[in-house]
Amino acid sequence: MLAKQRTGIDAAARRVLDVEIRGLSQLATELPVDFTPFIEAVLESKGRLIISGIGKSAHIGSKISATLASTGTPSLFVHATEASHGDLGMIVPGDICIVISNSGQTRELQDLVGYCKRFAIPIAGISSNPESVLMRASTYQLLIPKAEEACPIGMAPTTSTTITLALGDAIAVALMEQRGFTADHFKDFHPGGKLGMQLATVGDLMHSAEDLPLVDGETDMQDVLLVMTSRGLGAALVTKEKTLVGIITDGDLRRHMDNLLSKKAADIASGTPLTVSAKDFAAESLSIMNARKINVLAVVDDENRPVGMLHMHDLLRAGVS
Repeated sequence: MLAKQRTGIDAAARRVLDVEIRGLSQLATELPVDFTPFIEAVLESKGRLIISGIGKSAHIGSKISATLASTGTPSLFVHATEASHGDLGMIVPGDICIVISNSGQTRELQDLVGYCKRFAIPIAGISSNPESVLMRASTYQLLIPKAEEACPIGMAPTTSTTITLALGDAIAVALMEQRGFTADHFKDFHPGGKLGMQLATVGDLMHSAEDLPLVDGETDMQDVLLVMTSRGLGAALVTKEKTLVGIITDGDLRRHMDNLLSKKAADIASGTPLTVSAKDFAAESLSIMNARKINVLAVVDDENRPVGMLHMHDLLRAGVS
């Protein structure tokens, strides 16, 4: 009995996914005719992209707005019902408004649509009904295919909301690409949490030039030890005419314990040390450290001059993993 029940549940899940995949495929082949003109209008706009809807469309619209805002397009979600009770003031001339309604006939959208018309605020309607009130009022008709809902009774928004969400992602990504939005821009909007740390650069976390344990090859090891101890990074960078030529780590000290204090820095330094750039991602540097079983990396500029030093503890403390 349990096996039969499990088979039925799995079949239902696959059926839903198949239906929604077909809907997405239909959207890909029937991309709204106004999609490109709408993207061009948003790029030329000096205002924000306002998203509005009601019910399940409101939930989808809220997510679309959040995606846009985090990827370089200023956006605000305004619930259609709240708009009628004062929140219309959040929408100003210069903005562009995306209004979501699968039927395009939702009564609660009338005040919002009327307000946009009154103040010449362009409307991009997302609906599957080309003859609806919403689509007739829209400056840009983002018509989605009238696909089969995955719900067995054909009434619960399932495929239609998935299609709308995907269209929102298509809008966000198209705008990202046209704006030249990069990982550095993305990091500006995501400074907190694990994602922010994954996007942190070496320059964000390294010890800067004034903290560097720098010595030259002729420095007595007694003085090298003093420099290493005072900086507390477990290493010293050996330079020649300001260029990095070697590194001395705690491991090098252990390997050269015999007559250590009678030697010079150049006698025990490891040549051609591993280096990174301040522009590199911190997470990539952590990967290098783990692979090579080392705790520090020298940070150099384009001319191989030391500009910083990155320690494993700095990465772990910041939450890079």
